[in-house]
Amino acid sequence: MHSNRGLSRRNCLDTMSCSWGTELWDQFDNLEKHTQWGIEFLERYTKFVKERSEIELSYAKQIRNLSKKYQLKKNSKEEEEFKYTTSRAFLMTLNELNDYAGQHEVIAENLSTQIIAELSRYTQELKAERKSHFHDGRRAQQHIENSWKQLESSKRRFERDCKEADRAQHYFDKMDADINVTKADVEKAKQQAQLRHQIAEDSKNEYLTYLQKFNKDQHEHYYTLIPHIFQRIQEMEERRVGRVRESMRVYTEVERKVLPIVSKCLDGMTKAAESIEPKMDSKQVVESYKSGFEPPGDVEFEDYSMSMKRAVSESSFLNARGESRRRSRSKLWPLLKRNKLMSLLASPRQPPPPPPTSPSPDGLPNGPQSPQQPKEPLSQRLNDFMGTKHKMHCLRSLKRGLSLKLGTGQEDYSHLPPEQRRKKLQAKLNDINKDIQKEMDQRDALTKMKDVYIKNPHLGDPDSIDPRLEEITQSLEKLQLEAHKFEGWLTEVERKLLEKGSESQRRQSSHFDSQGNTPLTNNYGQNRESPDGSYTEDPSTETSMQFKSRSTEFDEEFDEEEPLPTIGTCKALYPFEGQNEGTISMAEGEMLYVIEEDKGDGWTRVRRNEDEEGYVPTSYIKLFLDTNAKDP
Repeated sequence: MHSNRGLSRRNCLDTMSCSWGTELWDQFDNLEKHTQWGIEFLERYTKFVKERSEIELSYAKQIRNLSKKYQLKKNSKEEEEFKYTTSRAFLMTLNELNDYAGQHEVIAENLSTQIIAELSRYTQELKAERKSHFHDGRRAQQHIENSWKQLESSKRRFERDCKEADRAQHYFDKMDADINVTKADVEKAKQQAQLRHQIAEDSKNEYLTYLQKFNKDQHEHYYTLIPHIFQRIQEMEERRVGRVRESMRVYTEVERKVLPIVSKCLDGMTKAAESIEPKMDSKQVVESYKSGFEPPGDVEFEDYSMSMKRAVSESSFLNARGESRRRSRSKLWPLLKRNKLMSLLASPRQPPPPPPTSPSPDGLPNGPQSPQQPKEPLSQRLNDFMGTKHKMHCLRSLKRGLSLKLGTGQEDYSHLPPEQRRKKLQAKLNDINKDIQKEMDQRDALTKMKDVYIKNPHLGDPDSIDPRLEEITQSLEKLQLEAHKFEGWLTEVERKLLEKGSESQRRQSSHFDSQGNTPLTNNYGQNRESPDGSYTEDPSTETSMQFKSRSTEFDEEFDEEEPLPTIGTCKALYPFEGQNEGTISMAEGEMLYVIEEDKGDGWTRVRRNEDEEGYVPTSYIKLFLDTNAKDP
């Protein structure tokens, strides 16, 4: 028997096919400990996978929050940045990162459903099965122990009975040899000895019976019951190990399955990075900030020794204004040309004078006095203004700033440089055309639906679609009118850009020809933009010819802008002599048109006719606001 066990052990080591019932027949307690450790290991591995799943979920959540945090926000400056390839690539990266986070969520979900839930259920089943097997083992152990106890008990009884039989036989022999003992005593001792021998024989037979029974039970225990129980425990343990192996394989497969999608996400990020074009971004900067103007020429020499000529030019300039108001309009552009420009150059900065205490102007021989400022010759004022262009915003910047402040010129983007205005108008027109196409698609769909209802009345009432069709028709009409309006503005801007380009080329060519192919320093006042995006103009020159040329060019530049509309009329309560640039004189009782109300500084902007307008004290007039008032 022992040789068979040794042979079996060698075969087990050679073939890797071992039987716990054969090899571990005496290791019941160790098997119990080992299987308990196996269950604890399974629970520990399940906990590991659960924590890994929680980490994946937390990581995915953080990645999604990160992607959401850096996504473009609507109505923000970041939408303007989207036109650059770097911004678009970053947005693509964020989208791919969001998909990447989704794959980690898939990993967490699959780990939870395919491993955690399955192992948790299997662990409970394994505990119940292990408990059943070891319960059977303990019962078998109890049975063999009881059989052994019975054997030991019968053995001790047989031993005791044999000793008592020996003593009874020895006593009988002693009595039989003693001549002094009666025959009756000898017979009694003999019977007692025979009885003890019979009891000993019965104990022997009982011992032999229990011995045979124990040997049979022991053989059955170690060669049948225990191997069978241990075999079931071995199969249970192998299933547990196999389940751990399968769980570990699934653990890797769960992540391997998402690798293609993760790889696509990474490829998308790589593609986004490769889509960045430095040259295209540089070109986009030009498209975004190009004004359409030309750079300035050289700064001219200012001859301060020609003060007499400046005075003569000023005198003749003022006389020309009295002769022809239309000519003065093209010459005195800094003071008279446009409302917004004039308000910035010559609008009163001091508080208006209080109204006279006397109701009649007779008490004031010269009328109320406007704010006093140091008087300088007009040409000197112009030269000082134009010569400080490096210290202050230019005329266009001031003009645009005031238009933004007054809230005018927003719809047609007239406050922008020509090139930027053209782009804004084109973008707006594209949006309107998209809306028109959308409305037309809805109209076509509703028309088809109405035709279906007409052919199949049971599907719906055709008349129920008419209100929606009417609404879409009205919306289309409004959008088409809007598109027509923006098309007109766009055509006008493009025409001006073409004309300006052609005129600039002609002027430059004429200057090259007149100077022997050497361009004049600054005889043509080309418009331009400063680095901060504001409009700039060329500085003034000293001669009246150059001043006239520059003012004419500015006049051409501003002629296209419409004057401010009138918002009512006013009546002069007192005479007022406007002595500062930006103010206008008026006589008592004179009716003027109001083009801008008092902004809180005590001055109201009025217009006498098409060319004369300026500020007057609000306390000197009586307002009659009327939205239907017209210019004279």
